[in-house]
Amino acid sequence: MAQTPLVIAPNLKRRLSGVTATVVRLVPVQARSIDIRATGPGLPPEVPHVPLWRMAVLPRDRWRVWHARRNTEMALGLVLRRVLGRKFRLLFTSASQRRHSGYTRWLIARMDRVVATSAKGAAYLERPADVIHHGIDTAGFAPPPDRAALRGNLGLPADQVLVGCYGRIREQKGTGDFVRAMMDLLPDRPQVTALVMGRATEKHRAYLADLHAQVRAAGLGDRILFLPEVTVDRMADWYGALDLYVAPQRWEGFGLTVLEAMSCGVPVVATRVGAFEELLTPATGSLIPPDDPTAIRNAIAQWLDDDAARLLAARAARDHAVTHHDIKVEAQALIDVYREMLA
Repeated sequence: MAQTPLVIAPNLKRRLSGVTATVVRLVPVQARSIDIRATGPGLPPEVPHVPLWRMAVLPRDRWRVWHARRNTEMALGLVLRRVLGRKFRLLFTSASQRRHSGYTRWLIARMDRVVATSAKGAAYLERPADVIHHGIDTAGFAPPPDRAALRGNLGLPADQVLVGCYGRIREQKGTGDFVRAMMDLLPDRPQVTALVMGRATEKHRAYLADLHAQVRAAGLGDRILFLPEVTVDRMADWYGALDLYVAPQRWEGFGLTVLEAMSCGVPVVATRVGAFEELLTPATGSLIPPDDPTAIRNAIAQWLDDDAARLLAARAARDHAVTHHDIKVEAQALIDVYREMLA
């Protein structure tokens, strides 16, 4: 392992988060092409990393890149450079889509370069930024070779059109918007089954219980299935079993689930939040306003009632994800930024 890497990706949070997941996904891929190491607590052993304390004693023989993704990491980069005299070029990636606090704006203004994960997010940065979308492992998230067999293994009906909505269960994620749309659509479509998968934290358990009650009252308990959250390594199977994926969020930072579904060859109905407008094309799915019952119902119905269109969109979704949103695309775009900064 190199003793003085060219790029450092700090992860200053022990608890699992979206930023931590990004570091864990990207650094091993980037390490094949550039000398990069993560640093910080709680990193899995397969991620190339160096101890955090070594940042304070790195030699001053050349410039290196410090790639921060949180306020704490921007602040530490400034300390390392201004107080301890380490030769770091400071890079910040922002996934946020809101106006930043004064402190965050102060930190961002002192970075040498900034990346945003969406064009919408870049508009909030008040300075020029490179837009680099998140990518996914399109080899891991791929269409199943035998979907009927896969459905059998998962205990799902092989002869139904399956519509899924996955992720945290809460009002902000639009879970109820999806459930109510399916309650309206299913009585006239006996060939369709809806899947809701995810976890409700304690704060949102009453919300989930109310959705269960609404479904039972409508007599659709065997047609709208609430499934427990599964581990990340099993998610590709649950996407691959679907005919249509719905992302009904009312707010979202980025939204990887849409890419994961598309990569598995599943067309998508998504709201115009997060980066969804930048990820979907008319060939791969539909975009609708958030919190709009008529729009979500009509968009889902359009795809449910047109088998041929779903098949075409499934192929287009897979092709689009592989071409534009593979994790290697994201990794290389960031490496290009690193090399420009090091030059």
